[in-house]
Amino acid sequence: MILLSDRRISALPLGDNGEALVDIRQVAELRVDDRLADEAGAYAHLREATVQRLLAAQRTLPRGLRLLIIEGYRPLSLQTTYFESYQAELRRRYPDWDSARRHVEASKYISPPEVAPHSTGGTVDLTLCTADGLELDLGTIVNASPVDSANACFTGSPDISPQARTNRGILGQALSSAGMVNYPTEWWHWSFGDRYWALSTGAARTRYGPVDLP
Repeated sequence: MILLSDRRISALPLGDNGEALVDIRQVAELRVDDRLADEAGAYAHLREATVQRLLAAQRTLPRGLRLLIIEGYRPLSLQTTYFESYQAELRRRYPDWDSARRHVEASKYISPPEVAPHSTGGTVDLTLCTADGLELDLGTIVNASPVDSANACFTGSPDISPQARTNRGILGQALSSAGMVNYPTEWWHWSFGDRYWALSTGAARTRYGPVDLP
């Protein structure tokens, strides 16, 4: 399992093709949840090609199922705040861990700011729902931490129900077939064009780098 703290991730050259961020609340085919809504609406933005891949993935889902988007773009300043806050939580819970281990363990849940997939606009947290918006069982809530879920948030965790395993398989098949890459400690986290995607696919550089919301 390659984590976002791995030096191979941060060593990948950054590229950016200049694609715009799209407000996916304006994309009628996609359902966007507002639990992480922010005043600027940053959470509901993604790069153009990522949006197209989500649409392609959704078209392959079994009848009656849809993607439910939880969070897309995340400003780098907010990513930094999240990472530092989670490191502080781990420091309180596990005072015997040294800084190196704390950095690695934190990266299983929150990306280090130096790689920050969400800040490229190519990464999205999402789940499955019915046509009426009822979320399916995927084993844990979206954004469950490894500590609190006893690693059940890991995509390949064996410690979930058969139905949750089936639902993760449906989600994974749809998104993988559309060219997106999963972060294996978070079943809900899928990316296109960022550093993790580049390493996973053998790309020489990223398609997207960190970007500011217009």
